[in-house]
Amino acid sequence: MRALTAFMNGVTRLNDFIGRWLSLLVFAMFIFLLLEVGFRYLLNSPTVWTNELTQMLFGVYAVMSGGYIMAHRGHVNVDLLYSHLGPRVQAGLDIFTSTMFFAFTLALFYFGYEMASESVASLETTYSAWNPPIWPVKVAIPLGTGLLILQGVVKLLEDIAIACNLEGFKPGNRDDEPEDML
Repeated sequence: MRALTAFMNGVTRLNDFIGRWLSLLVFAMFIFLLLEVGFRYLLNSPTVWTNELTQMLFGVYAVMSGGYIMAHRGHVNVDLLYSHLGPRVQAGLDIFTSTMFFAFTLALFYFGYEMASESVASLETTYSAWNPPIWPVKVAIPLGTGLLILQGVVKLLEDIAIACNLEGFKPGNRDDEPEDML
């Protein structure tokens, strides 16, 4: 049981670490967009790279943050009935719906990996006036999806523990959850 708990805590800590570092990209995007506005309107000399770089950074930010968001229960839920159910019933429903989650994320991982592999093999660029490499952004798709899948496994294991009322199972504490959550 300790190895499983260590795995779960490790995945959550990894996603938390990556998510916190990724959040710094927001500041970089903000600076690049301010720079573009300054060059365009104050100096009447727009850049060819700031908008494209900001879009690429946002793409990396979006695909790599899924595991962090799941670890902190930040994904959108439709909970008209769900919030009125008990914790064990909610966990059972989450176990059932995890099949759709894993079907989607595994497909995204597979096709994202194929796309990233082709992009890396050809050292693909954007073919724009600036023409930066796009393959690093495409590599982020399977990496981010892999982190999301790992966090999905952690969530599934937590849901199984709740649904089966496993007393001895206590995953590590998170900032947003009380110690006696399970």
